Amino acid sequence: MRNIVILISGSGSNMAAIVRAAERGHWAQRLNARVAAVLSNRADAPGLAFAQDHGIATQVLDHKAFASREDFDAALMAEIDRHAPALVVLAGFMRILTPGFVAHYAGRLLNIHPSLLPAFPGLNTHQRAIDAGCRFAGATVHQVTAELDHGTILAQAVVPVLADDTADSLAERVLGQEHIIYPRAVAEFLRGLPS
Repeated sequence: MRNIVILISGSGSNMAAIVRAAERGHWAQRLNARVAAVLSNRADAPGLAFAQDHGIATQVLDHKAFASREDFDAALMAEIDRHAPALVVLAGFMRILTPGFVAHYAGRLLNIHPSLLPAFPGLNTHQRAIDAGCRFAGATVHQVTAELDHGTILAQAVVPVLADDTADSLAERVLGQEHIIYPRAVAEFLRGLPS
């Protein structure tokens, strides 16, 4: 069985979309894959309860308990590796990962970003798109590299920017598309991995 480990920091709505897609799509039978664990850097992340309700192992590693980013990432890698992951999925994990972490999972680390990369890497993507006068925004699933919000693009969804959009209203519509494209991109990526 190919294990997927998902990292979250908050509500975990993209994680939940992936878990539901795995259940509906019978990934265990069709892709020989399952969501094995959900890890968070925040004990109050609401997504942890969803994972537990679905019988998925959960773990919290508070980044504030570590002296450095490197120490946290080393502990996180050790916890992830306990699950022998074929794939590590970032789903609203609000930490910039060290180059060592990224290198350790090279080729099997995915992220979703709320813009049409390469436009608007980093934070505040929706307001930046509105301020720039963009007619379209969206979301991108990509492989993670050491450079923030770069890496091979696996899927994108386009959302029109409406005249009366705020960052919040645009974010809500983009998130709806994220819930569609992220599970699809994960399944497609799994199909491309060696059995």
